[in-house]
Amino acid sequence: MGELRIVENATCTFCGCVCDDMILRVEDNRIVEAKNACVLGKAWFLNHHIEDRPVALVNGKPASLEEAVQRAAQILVEARYPVVYGLSDTTCEAQRVAVAIADRVGACVDTTTSVCHGPSGMAFQGVGEVTCSLGEVKNRADLVIFWGSNPAESHPRHMTRYSTMPKGLFVPRGRKDRTVVLVDVRRTKSAPAADIFLQIKPRKDFEALWALRALVKGVSLDDGVEAETGIPLAQLQDLAQRMKTCKFGVLFFGMGLSMTRGKHLNVEAALALARDLNEYTKFYIKPMRGHGNVTGADNVVSWQTGYPFGVSLSRGYPRFNPGEFTTADTLARGEADAALIVASDPMANFSQPAREHLARIPYLVLDPKETPTVRHAAVAFTTATYGINTGGTVYRMDDVPLPLRPAFPSPYPSDEEVLKRIERTIRDMQEN
Repeated sequence: MGELRIVENATCTFCGCVCDDMILRVEDNRIVEAKNACVLGKAWFLNHHIEDRPVALVNGKPASLEEAVQRAAQILVEARYPVVYGLSDTTCEAQRVAVAIADRVGACVDTTTSVCHGPSGMAFQGVGEVTCSLGEVKNRADLVIFWGSNPAESHPRHMTRYSTMPKGLFVPRGRKDRTVVLVDVRRTKSAPAADIFLQIKPRKDFEALWALRALVKGVSLDDGVEAETGIPLAQLQDLAQRMKTCKFGVLFFGMGLSMTRGKHLNVEAALALARDLNEYTKFYIKPMRGHGNVTGADNVVSWQTGYPFGVSLSRGYPRFNPGEFTTADTLARGEADAALIVASDPMANFSQPAREHLARIPYLVLDPKETPTVRHAAVAFTTATYGINTGGTVYRMDDVPLPLRPAFPSPYPSDEEVLKRIERTIRDMQEN
């Protein structure tokens, strides 16, 4: 039996819950037990193994780290319209360096937010966000609404650790002191955990949210609401009354709201509803974020450019325009001529035109695993997995930063180390 290590209070970086109470049992550089982890967290930790791959590939052939860094920097410096994309599955420290690279080469910097909660980011700018931490939800919330989200499958510990089950300071009986509402187009696996399930017609979220805004304001509506939204007027009236009379309410919304018809207008309606409710009670709203550090990516890009994603630095100052500067669009239109992809796999999930154009241009990728994007890269770096092999900082979905406690080291460099080398090489090239 090899060396045994116990890592307490480790942080799981699989999803946006970023649970930081893991107890990991490590034997011979392999995690054999992950206490407190959900089914997704267990798969993340227990299936992790370091692949035997070259530290870098240039045009598909093994290369030294120095050679790969030199070629990567050359590609970015020579590009006229490069893009920097991904960033959601790496540390804030690495994200910061990636934005610095984008600034040096005049690239468009974009995160995976643009293909999930991008509309939410646009809505926050238009309406604002009445926000709180998950700790406040745990200790205070007596009304919890999930809209267009299925936490039982996407964020298994959200209900048990943060929102519906835990006993809190002002909800001492936990679940018994809370009312849980689920609004969705179908009865998901989260429905049995809810007290009230409202089945909404697909693509009618905007109408339902504005109906609730009207009811909260005391505007009388007729039964045409049910024909439009699929939800009986009496049920909407009951929900509006519960929202107005709760002590601390929170609405968690998912991509079922942000990526259906209406997109940012749906989220604006939800944000405005939460804002309106604060005339009567304490009411908050938060998006259910997916990737482990996608919230950190939004924060870091916002600190440095003023905008969360889809930012062009080609003119020497930041310009924000989703649809023009977002990576899926610049690739689909055949505009980008080089790319830096960090901890993301666009070859597996972008549109066909975007993937075809990405395959035509030179791009570099940083990833611990072999993916379709890695296989087509001009330069591919094998990096350490954040949270398991490297430390750093990540942001929970409620914008709370948390430190990472790595379980065991990796023979491969971290994303931050590789990006710093590329940034230094680019600087040297530009100065000489």
